[in-house]
Amino acid sequence: MTERLSEKAYHLIKQKIITLELPPSEVINEQDLMVDLGLGRTPIREALLQLAKEDLVTVVPRRGMFVADISITDLQKIFEVRIVLEGFCARLAAQRVTQEHLAQMESLLEELEQLSNEDVEALMHSDRHFHQLLYQAADNEFLSEALNRLYAPSLRLWHLALDRLEDVKGTIELHRDIVEAVKSRDGARAEALIQQHVSEFQHKIKAVL
Repeated sequence: MTERLSEKAYHLIKQKIITLELPPSEVINEQDLMVDLGLGRTPIREALLQLAKEDLVTVVPRRGMFVADISITDLQKIFEVRIVLEGFCARLAAQRVTQEHLAQMESLLEELEQLSNEDVEALMHSDRHFHQLLYQAADNEFLSEALNRLYAPSLRLWHLALDRLEDVKGTIELHRDIVEAVKSRDGARAEALIQQHVSEFQHKIKAVL
């Protein structure tokens, strides 16, 4: 039971950090989290320690825990790694994708059609879901773990810039070309397209931060 509650606490607190509900550098009050999430101290503490391992929480001896800071320098370093690993992931996905994965990707593309460019939160959720499907299709849990760890701080940066980003849907619509490349088993094209997609987002965020 404790393990399940810790996992629940982990996902809920991580979402608060990613969406900036818990803003960068803020002191983390365990008591407030216990009340807010309706969970005990042990699962909250275990979740925070896990988030510290993922560099989303900073532990300062004798001072407590803080939400990790984010900066434009982080953006550059994160995307330097992501652009390589996302490309490799797309190449593997083109080799290993299943019909089930493709069906889920096609369904997500249909949902994307219904979203407006103004609904940035929904567009970011669509992007997050798409990358998750791509990680699953690559069928390499070590690569997936590394990419998930890099994607979380990327999302924090996106939320920091959300109200100033333009044509988010145009960038995300590149998903359609990526799916076509994966579907046709064209690993080189899938790799090039996902790297273009990641690069475009980087430039958009960098331009407004």
